[in-house]
Amino acid sequence: MALQDRNRVVILEDRVENVSGAEFPMSFDGQDLPFNLESFKDSFDIEIIRVTPTDIEFDLIGVDASIANALRRILIAEIPTMAIENVYMENNTGIVQDEVLAHRLGLIPIKADASKFLWKRPEDMPTDQSTIVFKLEVSCQHNREAAPGETDPKKKYINSAVYSSQLEWEPKGNQAERFADSPCKPIHDDILITKLRPGQTISCMLHCVKGIGKDHAKFSPVATASYRLLPEIQILEDITGDDADLFCSCFPPGVAEVVVENGVKKAKIVNPRKDTVSREVLRHKQFDGKVRLTRVRDHFIFNVESTGIIAPEDLIVQALDVLMEKCNIAKAALAKAINNDEDDE
Repeated sequence: MALQDRNRVVILEDRVENVSGAEFPMSFDGQDLPFNLESFKDSFDIEIIRVTPTDIEFDLIGVDASIANALRRILIAEIPTMAIENVYMENNTGIVQDEVLAHRLGLIPIKADASKFLWKRPEDMPTDQSTIVFKLEVSCQHNREAAPGETDPKKKYINSAVYSSQLEWEPKGNQAERFADSPCKPIHDDILITKLRPGQTISCMLHCVKGIGKDHAKFSPVATASYRLLPEIQILEDITGDDADLFCSCFPPGVAEVVVENGVKKAKIVNPRKDTVSREVLRHKQFDGKVRLTRVRDHFIFNVESTGIIAPEDLIVQALDVLMEKCNIAKAALAKAINNDEDDE
């Protein structure tokens, strides 16, 4: 099997072929392909496609699916952040029960550099090196300046809705100096926590600690982290005339276009990465034998959306650091096992 064919997942009208991965990454039955670091360096690449304050899209090229999935799982579950862990409720006369309110508070993403805090075990006392403290003190009352007959709760009452912006950071120890340039606060100020009516009050203290998404989803620094294989569309035979228009309509906008060559309309693939692989084109008999749909097995399109706690480009760097640390642990364990076997002999 040619290299191009064995690195392709083939999309047919009624099935998908060549989907099974190799028993060992980057190896194939009947072929001797030992791992070579230099050849891996030549084939491996990371291409940054798009970066925004909250999102990043990049291509991971030349690796096995196991590596791509490991990176995805680390992004979701193993990068530490700070989140509200304990809620000490002093007074809550609102309609939302204490435990539900505490759960909603815990899911508010907190802007704080987790690398500057220590891990806190359940039995440890909170300190300024391991814990961030917030206070929530809010009461609802009538707005004396509201117009007679006003029905909008936001105008009729004061503090009818409690938002994340009302969480007040209480620096402990030298935290005020340590985080003078970047005070600890919720990422978003407009997260609705609960609603109150006149006479209702909430008073509580909140303790944030360091954790990872593996322990609880509130610690996960990403809203989504996903990947897909790069679509590949091959036109095997010219598609012209009205068929060219029909061909382009089978794909999402931007995938294919109609060009005019020598006065003849002709279909052309422009950007296959925008394709959703709907296989719509395979439903039309006039395209039989003229088009081939595949996906590149070792080309992964990653889309990562940060919760805002960590910049998306920094998330990738931290995830790779965790992956390398895991590799070093595995290497050390393997070396120890080999040494023990040699000692037994």
